[in-house]
Amino acid sequence: MAAASSSLLILHPRLTLFATTLRPLSLFTHHFSSTTPHHPNATGRSISLSSPPSDYAQKIDVNPPKGTRDFPPEDMRLRNWLFHNFREVSELFGFEEVDYPVLETESLYIRKAGEEIRDQLYCFEDKGNRRVALRPELTPSLARLVIQKGKSVPLPIKWFAIGQCWRYERMTRGRRREHYQWNMDIIGVPDVTGEAELISSIVTFFKRIGITAKDVGFKISSRKVLQEVLSLYSVPEASFAKACIIIDKMGKIPMEEIKKELKLVDLSNEAIEDLLQVLSMKSLTELEEKLGDAGEAVRELKQLFSLAEKFGYSEWIQFDASVVRGLAYYTGIVFEGFDREGKLRAICGGGRYDRLLSTFGGDDIPACGFGFGDAVIIELLKERQLIPEVPLEVENIVCSLDPDLQGAAATVATLLREKGQCVDLVLENKPLKWVFKRAARINARRLILVGKSEWERGMVSVKILSTGEQNQINLDDLQ
Repeated sequence: MAAASSSLLILHPRLTLFATTLRPLSLFTHHFSSTTPHHPNATGRSISLSSPPSDYAQKIDVNPPKGTRDFPPEDMRLRNWLFHNFREVSELFGFEEVDYPVLETESLYIRKAGEEIRDQLYCFEDKGNRRVALRPELTPSLARLVIQKGKSVPLPIKWFAIGQCWRYERMTRGRRREHYQWNMDIIGVPDVTGEAELISSIVTFFKRIGITAKDVGFKISSRKVLQEVLSLYSVPEASFAKACIIIDKMGKIPMEEIKKELKLVDLSNEAIEDLLQVLSMKSLTELEEKLGDAGEAVRELKQLFSLAEKFGYSEWIQFDASVVRGLAYYTGIVFEGFDREGKLRAICGGGRYDRLLSTFGGDDIPACGFGFGDAVIIELLKERQLIPEVPLEVENIVCSLDPDLQGAAATVATLLREKGQCVDLVLENKPLKWVFKRAARINARRLILVGKSEWERGMVSVKILSTGEQNQINLDDLQ
C-alpha cells in the first residue's frame, strides 16, 4: 500500500470528481461532528465522519483539454465506422497497415524551411534529457521506419496508417489540436502512376460514404511548375522550399504580405510577378503555353490527367497552379481534396516526396502519399446530411428470473459467446419492465429468459423481440 501522502482520486456521490491527498487519521479528528450517531474515540468523546474540508479537496475540470475530444459510445461508433471505411479501401488497393509511436524524437520534425508545423509542435524534454514531440503528422515516422527496415522490405512498399496527430494551432471548423489521420503511401514507384493510384483510392472512399464529384474535387499541380518558373530567375535552391511554404499561405494572408515574404527569400520583383501570374492559372493548356511541353512539370501533369481518364475519375480533378502544399519535403505532383461549396478547409492532401529519406540520413527512394484527417470529412458529411446512423446492436440479452439463477444465466451467456454471439448479461435482479427497456435501447434481437422450471428441464425461454414470438429451447440447441 502507498504511503500516507500518496494522491488519491475520490468520487463524490454526485459524480463530481475531487482530487485529494490521504492524510493520517489524526489530522481529521477535529473535523468530526458530534451531532450524528455517536462512536467513542480514544479520548471518550463522541465523533462522526463529515465531508472532507475544503482545503483537502479540489474540484477538477471534467472537460477534455482545449482542442481535444472525448469519444463517448455514440461518437466512438461513428469513428469506428469511418476507420472501417479507411481500412477497407486501403486493403482493396493492396496496402498493408502499419503504426508508429505517438511520441517521436523532436528532430524528426525540425526542418529549415520555416514550416508552420515547427511552431505547432507539442514538444518537451523527457526525464532522460531527450527532446521529444507528439507527432504532428505521420510521414516522417514512415520515412524513419523505411530507413530502419532498409533492404529487408522489397519495393514497392504500399503501407497505410490511421493515427492520432497533435498540433498546437488556431482552432477553426474542422481543425483541432488533435485529430486522427489516414495515410496511404507508396515507396519505390518513380512514375505518376503512384499519385494516380492514391487519388483513385480517395475517390473510392468518397463513393463508399455517399460523397460525389458534385460535392468534392481535387486541385492538382506540381512543385516542378514553380521550380521551372524560378529557374528562369536563377533563384537559389535553398530559397525554393521556403518560397513554396510562403505560397501555401495564399488566401490565408493578404497578397501584399505574400510579396513581402517572397522578397525576404531573395526573389526579385520580376520573379515574384511572373510567379504569381503562373500561380493564377487554372488550365493545363495555359501552363503549357507558358512553360512549353519539354519540361517534367507539364509532361507529368498531362500523364496524370490521362491516367485519371483510365481510372474513371476525370470529373473529380482540375488543374490549379496555386496548390503547392505547406510541407517542405514535396518534390513533384501535389494535390488537395476540397469542398466545392467552399465552406470547409482542405479535406485531404498529398503528393510526391522523392527526397525525404535523405534528410534523415537514408538513401532517397521515390515516394508519394497523402494524409486525410477525420475532422473535416465529418463536417462535410454533416453538411450533406450523410452522417450514418450507427446504433448499438446486441444479438442477445440474457436475464435470470430468479436471483438464485444468476449463475445459470452466466452459463447461457458464456455458451452463446463461445459460439461468437454478442450477449448483454443482466448482472442484477431487475424487473422484466427494466429488461425490456434495456433490450430496446441496445437493439437486442433476442431476449433469453432463464426461469426455474425451464432450467430444471435444461431449457430456456427465447423471445424474438421484432416479432414477439417466444419458444422454449433446449440449451444444447441454442444457437
